[in-house]
Amino acid sequence: MKTPDLNLLVSLHCLIEECSVAGAARRMNLSAPAMSRTLARIREAMEDPILVRSQRGMIPTPKALQIQEQVRGIVELAQGFFVQSQGFDLRTMSRTFSIRANDVFVGAYGVKLVAILKEQAPNSVLRFVAESDLEVDPLNAGSIDLVIGSSRKFGADIKVQNLFSCPFVGIARTHHPIFDEEITPERFASFDHISVSRRGRSQGPIDVALAELSLTRRVSYIIPTFHAALFAVADSDLLLPVPVPMLEKISHLGLNLRTFTLPIPTTSVMIVQAWHPRLEHDEAHRWLRRTLKVMTAD
Repeated sequence: MKTPDLNLLVSLHCLIEECSVAGAARRMNLSAPAMSRTLARIREAMEDPILVRSQRGMIPTPKALQIQEQVRGIVELAQGFFVQSQGFDLRTMSRTFSIRANDVFVGAYGVKLVAILKEQAPNSVLRFVAESDLEVDPLNAGSIDLVIGSSRKFGADIKVQNLFSCPFVGIARTHHPIFDEEITPERFASFDHISVSRRGRSQGPIDVALAELSLTRRVSYIIPTFHAALFAVADSDLLLPVPVPMLEKISHLGLNLRTFTLPIPTTSVMIVQAWHPRLEHDEAHRWLRRTLKVMTAD
């Protein structure tokens, strides 16, 4: 069997990301005709056009989208190998870190992490990725470097480290009638609530705590992100439990909002970072994990 040209993987990675022969050529310091010839070789090897023309320019084919994350993982793994072989240098390292996290973490810590990268690893890129129902195990698939979220069951081989404990408070518009009297469990349950759930769930730990008091609440609005929910709360009589790390960012938005202590016992959520063992000794990944641990401890 003819040995495949592994150099084509790097070109394939650039072509899919750029969706442009000229863009991929600039990125790889090649001429446009040379990259066009490379694309022709890739198409022959993959038995797929990879990029096709549309009204918006070049777009990836379904097969290109299907293999994109796998190709990216292979290329970055190879780059990491050579970085370690040549000596690790944050200042010259060129790495894209793909992190799966929800909008709470991104809103509270994303900009801080970008600032650290700009100072310590200026050639690297931070790429936050939303959760997806299409990919069950992104860590094993190699499409994600790090998962940040609430503690849950990961695979037996996945490495997990606690980052911080995340308590919740209630939030409502400033002149909400809930502030007219003492906020008791009964009054808390009497108003309509928002549930933030990417999967569309209306029940959670708060409902369990209310049930222990023989109370139920009505969730009349289910929304996938906390940031979208904040604007809904500011313009309604809905109540919303929010993670405490969001409060600093909420104050910057200038919305007509006021917080209150939840009148029921709730358990803080432990936020963790999880990664595949193949990245355990990767110097760049170790730096990222240490940085996140220190940053979230402040």
